[in-house]
Amino acid sequence: MSTVRPTTHETVGEPRPNTLDFRTWPPRTASLVAGIALALMAVLAGFGNFGAIVPLVTPHDAEQTAGAIAASAPLFLTGVGSLYVVTILDLLVAAALHALFRPVNPVLSAATAWTRVVFALVFMVAIGRLASAFTLLDRPEEALREIEAFTAIWVTGLGLFGIHLVLVGYLAYRSGFMARIFGILLGIAGLGYLLDAAGTVFVAGFTAVFGQFLFVGEVALIFWLLIRGRRLTPGERQGAVEADRMSPVGHARANADAASTRSGVGRRPV
Repeated sequence: MSTVRPTTHETVGEPRPNTLDFRTWPPRTASLVAGIALALMAVLAGFGNFGAIVPLVTPHDAEQTAGAIAASAPLFLTGVGSLYVVTILDLLVAAALHALFRPVNPVLSAATAWTRVVFALVFMVAIGRLASAFTLLDRPEEALREIEAFTAIWVTGLGLFGIHLVLVGYLAYRSGFMARIFGILLGIAGLGYLLDAAGTVFVAGFTAVFGQFLFVGEVALIFWLLIRGRRLTPGERQGAVEADRMSPVGHARANADAASTRSGVGRRPV
């Protein structure tokens, strides 16, 4: 009679995680899914926006813009399609990061995921304006207004993305299994997007610039997920989280949570 030996990723007597339930993903799976999805998003978003759409748009010149899009329709539509794929990958990243940081703080991790989901929905709405612009090329002025609406909705929505990055940065900083510099860089990147969104809403003629120069944290996160995160075991993650909770700062936070629970404002895990 042959016997089946458990692999290095399985433990005898421990149920295997349900791959369809992202909340049960081990840190290795969560890191790989998030890292690969983020890398693909960087390529697709870069091509879709800067390679396919921006070169065809001439600011304040509706006729030139409509003519360029009509002459390069396959390129424009491919760019729009690439951006739609990015929104789907956003949902995968939200799920994977929630699975990775859930042991740190389940409530905050869920809130972090939902901010990215809402941003993805806002981005879908913005991309819809590009699709609408393509159907209005025989009315150049209206088409250009739709393209300008895409930019305004997208950049304003980046405020939600900025909040997401700030929360991810906090979770990374408090995790214990990531170097705290990653959390700091992610927080700075998030603040950059928040400034861009605020400038777009409150300053006439504002051009989003902060996010273009403060994205280092996002790139660093991709490399960490694909290099270090894919080797992170559940035991290592839990040990790091517990070690952080034993630190002076962790003790203070635990005491605050306990006080909230005694006063009837306890947290319910997600």
